[in-house]
Amino acid sequence: MATVQDGRLMSMEEEHLLDNSALQQLHSRVTDQETARVSLDQQVGEKQLTGAEIIQETTDKVFRIRDRLKAAMDRPKSYADNRRKPLEFQVGDRVMLKVSPWKGVVRFGNQGKLSPRYIGPFEILDRIGPVAYRLKLPSQLSSVHDVFHVSNLKKCLSDETTVVPIEDIQVDERLHFVEEPIEISDWEIHRLRRSRIKLVKVRWNSRRGPEFTWEREDQMRKKYPHLFPYKVKRS
Repeated sequence: MATVQDGRLMSMEEEHLLDNSALQQLHSRVTDQETARVSLDQQVGEKQLTGAEIIQETTDKVFRIRDRLKAAMDRPKSYADNRRKPLEFQVGDRVMLKVSPWKGVVRFGNQGKLSPRYIGPFEILDRIGPVAYRLKLPSQLSSVHDVFHVSNLKKCLSDETTVVPIEDIQVDERLHFVEEPIEISDWEIHRLRRSRIKLVKVRWNSRRGPEFTWEREDQMRKKYPHLFPYKVKRS
């Protein structure tokens, strides 16, 4: 039996060979597609594995950099700590006590605190723990607690220029005292967006030498009127 193919007669054997060839081509095409899909899956898997490795490697680098930075920051601190000797005193030593001079007005744009001063000397009666000492205080300081942190103490020096005679001041329980102004040396207008504030340059009775601050004129005039014998007009 024969069939017609491409305008000619084909035997059954030729037809069978043609069918087998078509099946082989189809199988080869399907196999190639499957192989390509498997290869693509493998490539994607490799990329995902590479990405995880990159993340881990980056994380390790971050930790190494952080450790190096910390070591670099700790190095000068360790050096400073080694050079800084802890301040220690013995019972019977005489030390100076730090006090904070404050002006009798509120400073414009800042706190009313001046440079630190020292009073004393006072005898150490006892050591309280590693960093505190009990002092023998005079009756003028009866309102002050007699135990002080070592940071508030200083070795007694004969040429100390910041020592204030305790008879000349009134120290409160927080070790603050008020320094009085001596004179007004200058005036100034501080211009704000919607207002103007008159300021005066005040000289204080510092034992360390001239010490000046700018204060509000209205506050100084109210508390220290004797510094304003006449009114100075400034534009």
